[in-house]
Amino acid sequence: MSVSTDSPSMPSRPGGATLASLAKDSRATITGLSVPAGQALADHVERLMELGFLPGENVRVLAKGFPSGDPIAVRIGQATFALRRFEAELIAVDGERKE
Repeated sequence: MSVSTDSPSMPSRPGGATLASLAKDSRATITGLSVPAGQALADHVERLMELGFLPGENVRVLAKGFPSGDPIAVRIGQATFALRRFEAELIAVDGERKE
């Protein structure tokens, strides 16, 4: 699986919401993954996609670490993941709704 910075499924998100910006117990839909310059972060995006963080998937924020909000526990389907804040900032979301 390869990651491209010009893929339409991975739009840039200037000013848009990211998974890291959601409050605890919020739900949203993934709209894309941001691929910053640099192979190291591109590898993180590829790993997130392999785990199921894909456009169109619904995601829920279960918990955030205190005090910095790192890590972030999220659920996609029946799977629960702990993401570092910088990883959650790579995931663009839309439709934040509080539970």
